[in-house]
Amino acid sequence: MVSSISCTAIAANQNPNSVDNIRMVSWNIRMDALPNSISVNETIANLPSGIPSDPDSYFPNTVERPWSERRIAVANTLLFDRADFVGLQEVTKRQLDDLQVLLGNDFAHIGVGREDGKEDGEYSPIFYKKSAAKLINWDTFWLSKSPFEPSKYPGAGNTRICTTAQFKGKSGIFTYMNTHLDHISDEQRGYGLSLVLHRAKYEAIKTQRPVFVTGDFNSQTDQLGYKVITGQAEPLELNSTFIEKYSWSKEQEKDFVFKDLVGETAPERRSGSHATFTGFPKPSDTKSYSRIDFVMAGSTGGWKSNSFRVGETLTDDGLWSSDHKPVYSDISIYKGKY
Repeated sequence: MVSSISCTAIAANQNPNSVDNIRMVSWNIRMDALPNSISVNETIANLPSGIPSDPDSYFPNTVERPWSERRIAVANTLLFDRADFVGLQEVTKRQLDDLQVLLGNDFAHIGVGREDGKEDGEYSPIFYKKSAAKLINWDTFWLSKSPFEPSKYPGAGNTRICTTAQFKGKSGIFTYMNTHLDHISDEQRGYGLSLVLHRAKYEAIKTQRPVFVTGDFNSQTDQLGYKVITGQAEPLELNSTFIEKYSWSKEQEKDFVFKDLVGETAPERRSGSHATFTGFPKPSDTKSYSRIDFVMAGSTGGWKSNSFRVGETLTDDGLWSSDHKPVYSDISIYKGKY
């Protein structure tokens, strides 16, 4: 087994042309909660032009704004910060289509609506830069006791899904998973992340290659979901058909958990921001802040986290682009089996 800690030694023996250096982002962009009929082109046409001058006040109004006012800021954050792979949460079909337009032809996306497996309900999509890697295949499963069909976990507030994809880069194949856990049921978060962990372990064993996950876990580090996916608590007993579909032999068995990349990054390469959820408060009101959004990598290695950052979403004109902040990790993925 190769652990993430040994990646420095691996890197010394790698041809730079066989290493994927990517920026992976997790971001809950806040659903289209205040919908209107304003198009992308109308939003662009109404943007102020010319050189700005000092306003009468900064942060004049920080209440939630409609998606039509937030979407340019969301897209620009990803473009300005040169994202390669982006796991988004709370994305409606309108938001998905708008972002595809605004991010341009360099990007493509995968994902389905969680209510019907097509276009109804929120997506947990993956946007990826086509020049960064080639999409091999992808699928969606539900974080419930019926994971292969649209379904909700008993007692959960909403239907929840995980989007899983295999990409091929210069280093070879790697697996990327993106998900959004329930905001009400801690048991659902534990069960859902038990499913994610099991599927990730299967992919790590099958491909002998790295596995990554991004998501809004709605789980802080002292809660069940986070503890399950990081190996601090035992996974919950899962649906038998899921276990049968994603199974491995006794000879293939290996330890596998996810590593929280903030803890796998050198302290001098981490930003000072910690909280990922903010709400839409005034800048001085931080009582709602918490850390519930993550970028993680499988413990079987083949990767190195070079930097880790929680971004900003409040501009000085008072616009929160989302009630969550984007989470960034710059990752090197190395060639070979692990």
